[in-house]
Amino acid sequence: MASFESESVEVDGLTVHFQHAGSGPALVLVHGLLAYSFSWRFAMPLLAAQREVFAPDMPGSGLSDLDRGLDCRVAAAAGRLGRFMDAVGIRNCDLAGSSFGGTTSLMLATQQPDRLRTLTLISPANPWSRIGRKRLALLHVSILGGLFPPFARAFHPLSGYFLRRMYGDPGAVTEEAIRGYSLALGRPGVLEHGVKIAQAWHASMAQVEQALPRAARTPTLLIWGSKDRLVDRASVESLQQKLTAKLTVMPGVGH
Repeated sequence: MASFESESVEVDGLTVHFQHAGSGPALVLVHGLLAYSFSWRFAMPLLAAQREVFAPDMPGSGLSDLDRGLDCRVAAAAGRLGRFMDAVGIRNCDLAGSSFGGTTSLMLATQQPDRLRTLTLISPANPWSRIGRKRLALLHVSILGGLFPPFARAFHPLSGYFLRRMYGDPGAVTEEAIRGYSLALGRPGVLEHGVKIAQAWHASMAQVEQALPRAARTPTLLIWGSKDRLVDRASVESLQQKLTAKLTVMPGVGH
């Protein structure tokens, strides 16, 4: 298995950290909301045996620079992903994204379809998923959205319910996973950035629904966990139909 290295590059005046390994056709891995390149730590060495793999911490996430003025709608995030690819010299690639990273990847496929050979979407957030709408509505209340980041940092919710509910088997959560995610989430501004993404959710989903037909010609694979509790399993049918995508369901797997 190939080892991977931590590197950085400038995108829109911000330092973007990324993990890099292997050689061959380029493959870019895009993390989800409140995650970072750490999410791909087991997959990267395996994939890098045959590919040149890049896993960025998107601006505002992980160990990358923060900017309170970032446009947090998904179309803007996709633009930043494209400019990251420019900065590291990727002309075309296979693109894989998980959760909101899948949505960001899908949006890039609508903006720059000629750059993508294939698209792999792992439980992507989408306009047809109904799970979590009440939580999103609460974060839209300005005082609650402002209170959430300091509360979360003080009480370390990842050590309990919130991280475990993402797993098909909650008992599979390890101390290493808790420490790894907490490292980034403890940085000032990271949770605030996540709240801004949540507050822009409705606008982002409207952008996806409007732009989706432009991604239909990109060969797409949808991957879903049978025990995903964060993105509505029923929503995959709408995505699969609109994208003419193949679907793989992983038994017993969560988000």
